[in-house]
Amino acid sequence: MRKQYHLSPGGRAFDAWDVDRLIRLSADLPVVEVPVSSFRELDTPHWWMPGDAPLTVNDVITHMRLVRDVDPAYPVILGSDGRVMDGMHRIARAVLEERETIRAVRFPVDPEPDVRNCRPEDLPYDDRPDRPGHP
Repeated sequence: MRKQYHLSPGGRAFDAWDVDRLIRLSADLPVVEVPVSSFRELDTPHWWMPGDAPLTVNDVITHMRLVRDVDPAYPVILGSDGRVMDGMHRIARAVLEERETIRAVRFPVDPEPDVRNCRPEDLPYDDRPDRPGHP
């Protein structure tokens, strides 16, 4: 799997959480069913950063492949406020499959970010796509 980060605006730039670490930290959290329609991220520009060029058809195809290939057995990871920290491709697949709920875990308190006030293009990615800032 490609290296991924959850990004959230913080201070001058972004705070970043390593998704591999989030998976480890959330391993013992209770799994619950969450209504798919409850994710506010479904109506936000989630997969690109402010200032990025508009998505190309190939960008959309890349995300379509990721949605197709996700393993829905893994629960979505939510922050304490319900925001998605990992799992938007699984949520997209649930929407396409017209499922009403999806399995999720939720942090009672958010873990500290791995990196504070960073630029996405400065984070270490194992397999970074051509466009900087796209985990």
